[in-house]
Amino acid sequence: MRIGDAAEAAGTTPRALRFYEERGLLPPPGRTATGQREYGPGEVARVRVIRELLALGLTVEDLRTVADRIDLLVEDPRRRCGQPDSGVPGSGVVDRRIAALDAEIGRLTRQRTELALRAAGIEHRAG
Repeated sequence: MRIGDAAEAAGTTPRALRFYEERGLLPPPGRTATGQREYGPGEVARVRVIRELLALGLTVEDLRTVADRIDLLVEDPRRRCGQPDSGVPGSGVVDRRIAALDAEIGRLTRQRTELALRAAGIEHRAG
């Protein structure tokens, strides 16, 4: 299928497919005789997994480090993806992202508390 049809089937845009290809998340697709990109069901499934992982908070850079293993989640969507393998590039990417999210939640919680105290007219300095 052509890029527009593949993008629609994956719930995204042709621009996103080209972006994923440029960033190494999606292997370069086959081309028609006229040079147009041609996608199959495997590529559409891979894009769906990429979009799901991005929606869960992973970044494009996170996914680049494990791009060679995205197809494992295409084959088995219930597969565990957070267990670090020592010596494997990109291992622990999920644990690192969770730690970054926890740190951001902590920062936002402190900020919210400070703002609520200021709004109530109470001056408070977080240590």
